[in-house]
Parts: sequence; structure tokens; C-alpha cells
Amino acid sequence: MNDKKEKVLVAMSGGVDSSVTAAVLAENYDVSGVTLRLFKNSDINISEGKTCCSLEDVEDARSVAFRLGIDFYVFDFGDRFKECVIDRFNSAYFKGLTPNPCIDCNKFIKFDALLSRAEQLGYDYIATGHYVRRRFDEKTGKYQLLKGIDSTKDQSYVLYNMTQYQLSKTLFPMGEYTKQQTRELAKEKCPFVASKPDSQDICFVPDGDYARFIEEYTGKKSQEGDFTDISGNILGRHSGIIRYTIGQRKGLGIALGVPAYVIEKDIENNRVVLGSNDDLFTDTAYAEEMNWISGEMPSSPVRLKARIRYNKKEQPATLYPLENNCAKIVFDEPQRAVTPGQAVVCYDGDIVLGGGRGCYGKK
Repeated sequence: MNDKKEKVLVAMSGGVDSSVTAAVLAENYDVSGVTLRLFKNSDINISEGKTCCSLEDVEDARSVAFRLGIDFYVFDFGDRFKECVIDRFNSAYFKGLTPNPCIDCNKFIKFDALLSRAEQLGYDYIATGHYVRRRFDEKTGKYQLLKGIDSTKDQSYVLYNMTQYQLSKTLFPMGEYTKQQTRELAKEKCPFVASKPDSQDICFVPDGDYARFIEEYTGKKSQEGDFTDISGNILGRHSGIIRYTIGQRKGLGIALGVPAYVIEKDIENNRVVLGSNDDLFTDTAYAEEMNWISGEMPSSPVRLKARIRYNKKEQPATLYPLENNCAKIVFDEPQRAVTPGQAVVCYDGDIVLGGGRGCYGKK
């Protein structure tokens, strides 16, 4: 009889979710932990101790691994993170987009570079602390990605790029728990991280000042330009197009006597177009670079629900497949502030069907 346990490499950030992931899996698998070194704080001009790559977090992850009696490693993926996440983030903003770098990090780092390294080292699976579930469908012979049972913590939106192979090699134990249950488990299994706060904002821009980061990191200044109305009439001057996103009202630095919202960013003419809240609504969105988790693109229109940003509930819609791996999504009801650069992710109930990048709206 072979009692050898399958080997799992757990991505550990030093936080609650990944620590409990390692602890739960260690009960049934041969588990090791790894922290990913993605950047040095000096590279992004912030002080030590304020990001997910701080020495404090690495040591917290190492301490959890020691308490659990598992091996622990640190992998340096800094060059790949710079190329595939930070550089893409900066480039997107200068193109007038509003990207979600967590999606790129999952696509290029966790479920590509980390999975590849784990396989080279002989691991059967990798695991993360994402609040999602995976399921094997016996009828279709394929894996499914599902929302986590805790709707307030569900992270399925940022994992729509996953493939069948990646799902077959990844474990997501936190998807079966609520956040409260996770913290209770942490008190029992790794108490010194049980009260750590959840990470907020983008890991390499912890203060949320994206424009400052982009200009300092790239050495490129976003040039001033005109605010205009829909008809092209000049309303004032903006302070650099990277400082604005679709739907923004606050922080415009302009007083028009009526509420004004960013409804478009005209990169070619370096203009920010302002309008009313009503101007932000559209029932049609387009997406490119669609990824279908089943591996099969629909050949005809599909009824589903679609989500246009991380913190928004998915809405009923019809998806129309287009050429070049694109799609048109027509919502039953108009949606507010469909934003270029944000993902549109499609669902059938709790099942993630797939999604696309760079969605934009059309009246």
C-alpha cells in the first residue's frame, strides 16, 4: 500500500488567508510554503514595511511555516513581475485605460511562473488563499471555477483567465470557508497572524496614489490638457490624463455649478470629457482577449450574467461572440461607467464561464 501524500506548494503572503490555507492542507498533503519576492520597496520609492513584499510579511510567512513544521522557500520573480504587471499597469494608464493588475499577477505570476516552478520541483499542486472553489464536472470531463461561498470575499472576478490545466493543478481550500471561519481557524493554527488586516489597494501602490507612482516609476510626466463637454467645448484644464477614470466626480479640480463626471478619456487629443451621470449609462460593452475556462468559445449568443468590475454584482445579459476572440455583451438594463481596461467576467450562477480584457461601452 502506498501512503505517500501528494505534494502541494502553497503561496504564502504572511497574511491570514494563505496561512490558514497552508494549515488546512497540511492535514492531508505534503505541504511546503513559498513567499514570492515581487519587488523591493526601494524600487517603488516607498519605505519598508508598507507592502505585501515587506520583510515583516516574509518573516510572518516563515514563522507560520515553522509552526506548521513545513518547508519554506522564497522565490524571486521580480523581473517577471516588473515586465508583466508593473510595466503593463503603467502602459495601460498612459493609454487611457484603468487596469486591474491583480488579474495580470494571477495570470502571469501565480498560475504561470509559480506553477511552472512548482512542477519543476516535483509538486503535484500549487495552492493559494483565494476565496474561490474548483469542481470537476463528471458529465463534461472538465474543471469548473466557482465563486467562494462567502459572497463578501469572493475573488472569482480576478481569476477568469485560468485554464483547464491550471485548475487541474491548483487547490483553493478557502473557497469553502467564510472570512469569519478563516479567522477562527487562524486563532487556532497560526494565532500571531489571526488579527492581521486584509490587504487593500494595489500591492505596489499601497497609498492608492496611482498617478504619483506611475510618474515617479517611469520618469514620464502626464501632460496637462483640456476638460471638454460632449460637444467639444472647453471647460477648463486637467492635470494629466492618468489622474482620471470613467465615472469619477471627486478630485476633478473644476467647478461647473452642476455635478460633472468623467465620461471619456480622449488620448489622441489629451482631453478629458465631462458629462452628467446619465451620460455614464450604456447597455452594451465590448471585450477582447476573451478566455473561456472550458476551453471552448460559444458559437452562438449565450444568456448569462456579467460583471464589469470587481466590487459590482453581475447583471443579466446576452453575450454575442465576435471574431478575433472578442465579444459583445448586451445587458438587460443599462450599466454605469463601463470602463476601458477593466475586465468583464461572465457567470452561469456561481460558475465562472470566462472573461475578457479591455471592455468598453457603447451607447
